[in-house]
Amino acid sequence: MASLDLFALAEVTLATGRRADLVAISRVGEIWIIEIKSSKEDLRADQKWPEYRAFCDRLFFATAPDVDQTLFPADAGLIIADAFGADTVRDAPLHAFAPSTRKALLVRLGRVGAARLSALMDPSLVLPE
Repeated sequence: MASLDLFALAEVTLATGRRADLVAISRVGEIWIIEIKSSKEDLRADQKWPEYRAFCDRLFFATAPDVDQTLFPADAGLIIADAFGADTVRDAPLHAFAPSTRKALLVRLGRVGAARLSALMDPSLVLPE
């Protein structure tokens, strides 16, 4: 993500209670959600990802090179990754979301990031969900 000038937090719980694999923020304030799928079975078993659109400007899937790319929805971006790096093979369309949701999510991301950083400095700290 850093090579795209995006910085992400992993496993972020959204207002719906769903947990996004990665939530990233761009230099211009776009919010991307990246849903990681390790296999065809993983994609088919998980149908919660459409709910993520209400919490991001761009929705991407990330998968391994050996997973069939045609399985992923055409209206989402696609990232192919391995142990050495990642390439965006399809950009995600921009679909701006509600300003009130954006503000709440930005506050959440700031707090989650700060709490995780604080926990690195104080391992006895109990992190909020």
